[in-house]
Amino acid sequence: MKIISIVGARPNFIKIAPFIHEIEKYNAINTNKIEHLLVHTGQHYDDRMSKAFFNALNIPTADINLGIGSGSHAEQVGCTMIAFEKILLKEKTDWIVVVGDVNATLACSITAKKYHIKVCHIEAGLRSGDEKMPEEINRIVTDRLSDLLLVPDKLSGENLKKEGVHENRITFVGNIMIDTLEVNMARSAKLNIYNIINNNLLEKQAHHYKALEEYALITMHRPSNVDTKKILQPLIEFFSNEITKDIHLIWPIHPRTQNRLKEFGLWGNLLNNDKIILLHPIGYNEMIKLNMKARFILTDSGGLQEESCVLGTPCLTLRWNTERPITLLENGGTSILVGNNIDRIRKEYNYIKNVKICPERPELWDGNTAKRCVNAIVDYGK
Repeated sequence: MKIISIVGARPNFIKIAPFIHEIEKYNAINTNKIEHLLVHTGQHYDDRMSKAFFNALNIPTADINLGIGSGSHAEQVGCTMIAFEKILLKEKTDWIVVVGDVNATLACSITAKKYHIKVCHIEAGLRSGDEKMPEEINRIVTDRLSDLLLVPDKLSGENLKKEGVHENRITFVGNIMIDTLEVNMARSAKLNIYNIINNNLLEKQAHHYKALEEYALITMHRPSNVDTKKILQPLIEFFSNEITKDIHLIWPIHPRTQNRLKEFGLWGNLLNNDKIILLHPIGYNEMIKLNMKARFILTDSGGLQEESCVLGTPCLTLRWNTERPITLLENGGTSILVGNNIDRIRKEYNYIKNVKICPERPELWDGNTAKRCVNAIVDYGK
């Protein structure tokens, strides 16, 4: 059996690492080996955003790098399809495995199905209900085309059934991101927070933060939050003028967000506030450490939403909807949807800073999802 796995963006790396390691374990004890190729489309092409993740998660260098880079959605999808078609014609694979919901997920799924190649979607069935989000379109189309849909939770499985997907195409395997989290928690716990700050600090003096005892963590990168000054400026003012009265904010800042802050004349507001600690994009283990010890987190990242659920970190999710409802407070998680409305953020911020949240770990988020994924592919059609 031959499998080609696709990665395109930073979260994909976290999801594909345990899958690759599980294939290696499978091959070590079985005579019928799985031949595996890793294709990196290059959707995230900055070393800080990609290369460091391959190193930290012990992912082999990609067998094939398509080097797609940035561009509009249509450019990324089109260029990926053209480049990936050449790979399929050469490699003659049995399966392609896609993860998540980026443009590479969609493009490679479509291309594979044109050549009657089986598609497995890890993290299938997630739905936000918001078709204005490009990721939602990618999820819907990929799931419609996939032969094997591996879902992270039962809510996702129900989404697929409501859309008419037959049960024999759906397998509940758990959340593969948590496999990576479980493997890395002990290593991350040993890291020193001051060293993380000192090694990644943007334009400030690290010694200011040597005695830092309590902080909140923030990440923000979605266009809906950062691409218009009308939305971004009130957020920056709330962070700078209200939250920092109570606590320091550590902010590993996404290049897109940094560019918009400078474009809108807001960058100086952050640099002049010593209670906001701006960092370059940081490694996976460093982010886990910061999440572990944060008093709370503000984020529009789905992955951090999931990790916070397991780590027990209260999470104000800067989105109006989520494809991961299993992480919400009402479903036993730690996340509260606040969108980008300052009044709502303020209300929920005042709530979480005064209560202790005790999350329930979702079913099958146990560190063994990758093994169930490999078994599902091997057993397909039996």
